[in-house]
Amino acid sequence: MNVAAPAKVFADRIGRIEVSATMAVAAEAAKLRAQGAKLVDFGAGEPHFATPRHIKDAAIAAIEANFTRYTVVPGIPDVRKAIVERHSADFGSDYGIDEAIFTTGEKHALFNAIQILIDHGDDVILPVPYWVSFKDIVQYAGGNVIFLETSEAESFRITADAIEKALTPRTKAIILNSPSNPAGSVMSAEDLERIVQLAHERNIYLLLDECYVYLNYAGKPVSGGSFTWAKDHLVVLGSLSKTYAMTGWRGGYALAPKPIIANLSKLQSQQTSNATSIVQKAAIAALAGSQECVAEFRAEFIDLRDYMLKKLAEIPGVTCTRPEGAFYVYPNVSAYIGRGGIKTATELATRLLHEGHVVTVPGEAFGTPHHIRLSYPVTKENIDEGTRRMGEFLTGLL
Repeated sequence: MNVAAPAKVFADRIGRIEVSATMAVAAEAAKLRAQGAKLVDFGAGEPHFATPRHIKDAAIAAIEANFTRYTVVPGIPDVRKAIVERHSADFGSDYGIDEAIFTTGEKHALFNAIQILIDHGDDVILPVPYWVSFKDIVQYAGGNVIFLETSEAESFRITADAIEKALTPRTKAIILNSPSNPAGSVMSAEDLERIVQLAHERNIYLLLDECYVYLNYAGKPVSGGSFTWAKDHLVVLGSLSKTYAMTGWRGGYALAPKPIIANLSKLQSQQTSNATSIVQKAAIAALAGSQECVAEFRAEFIDLRDYMLKKLAEIPGVTCTRPEGAFYVYPNVSAYIGRGGIKTATELATRLLHEGHVVTVPGEAFGTPHHIRLSYPVTKENIDEGTRRMGEFLTGLL
């Protein structure tokens, strides 16, 4: 008997997402390096510092102590205790260890939070420009992304008034990322509180991406988790990667009400089980230990930001808002689109990579068509060389 072949191979949901643009850029850059190209890399979104010694020592000690077996899915009690105590000390939040989960990077926490909260047909408010993965993760869950345009003239800042106007009858969640990737924009404490109140009153969930919360150059870092009266509608998503120079360790967490954490844990139990046991011990050292490294990193990032802005200002036609946080600049390169056969920022970034040997990420990945993102945690010598190459390439298009 002949059996008909399946009509299709892949599930519809995989077609709702694209390969991460930053990962695609990294892969293309790696190919060129393998061919001998000497690249200046402004693409990678990670600190250039080594992981601090006390954190590495904690991981080594965990290995030597044979702390290499499974743990409970949400993380050992000590790592969850370290998470809630660090957040409480810095922001005045009020979470217990059963309201925290340790994950394999913040992206893991974000992905799972969207999976358990967003159903087909739910609307999710997403300010533009946005981090590359937000849109795809929402669409993978079946949600509808409601894009909220922000003004470059106002440094892409998110306001409560704009959020309120973007709400729909089907809004289930709002994603806030401050300081933001890619533009480094920072919400005011007043706007954040108003959005928290608005969401709480309307039974809307706020997904607070605090990946760069400690890299706020506009003033004292602010967390939506400090508004404890709205706790029922808040999901705080945190990362060790940028704060402690631990990108490759893959350590992140979520803070949320018990029912949300319980469902995050249930989903995680069918994915990774626990995050790496050794990384949990390293995370405890990072969160509970000295925070001097955080202040040192922050000071150097500010210095590098100012230096990068100075060098970009020397390139004719390139304009750039002044980022108030994170470690990216997001210059507008519209003066060069339409020249030299370049029709999009993606084409510009591609040619800049292959001809100028400078790695950047095109703005289309973040929802804007006339920008490129540059990550500046590099040496000043690399900034000098990279911006020199950019200037030569771009002015050569005129």
